[in-house]
Amino acid sequence: MHIIILQGSPNRDGSTAILCEEFARGALQAGHEVERIDVAQADVGPCTGCVACGYGARPCAQRDGMAAILEKVLAADVLVLATPLYYYGMSAQLKAVIDRFCAANSAITARRLRSVLLAVAWNADGWTFDALEAHYDALVRYLDLRDSGRVLGYGCGTPSMTRATDAPQRAFELGRSLR
Repeated sequence: MHIIILQGSPNRDGSTAILCEEFARGALQAGHEVERIDVAQADVGPCTGCVACGYGARPCAQRDGMAAILEKVLAADVLVLATPLYYYGMSAQLKAVIDRFCAANSAITARRLRSVLLAVAWNADGWTFDALEAHYDALVRYLDLRDSGRVLGYGCGTPSMTRATDAPQRAFELGRSLR
């Protein structure tokens, strides 16, 4: 399988990256191809709502890095959304990329991609990820994705905190378990 990881943290070497690396290590061990895109460093502007794309009938009117990201998403079998938790939601950088999916809604839906959510948060309250999970579940439903699992790293505010949890191991095991 070909796996694309959209890593949404502006910090390339932070807690989100640790989960991405461990997930990728497990997936590679299972024989899959993995590519990670650090979307915070990609040249992707927010959706302007111009509707020039006709919600998938035509390409997006913006000429930035999103076309290359969409090409990779559409070539994948598994889409991994990886994000730190910012005010109980995904990062703005990842959200901007997902908002731009509208120019390829039909094509993404037709692929019936498998999906994974990797997320980290400083907080460790039981409800910490509720809003993010609700958003992810809505995306899975709307884009006809097939949820293949999620790793929610509670108490993962810094890389050292993250390494002290079981979240990296769970990310590795999830990557390795994909068939």
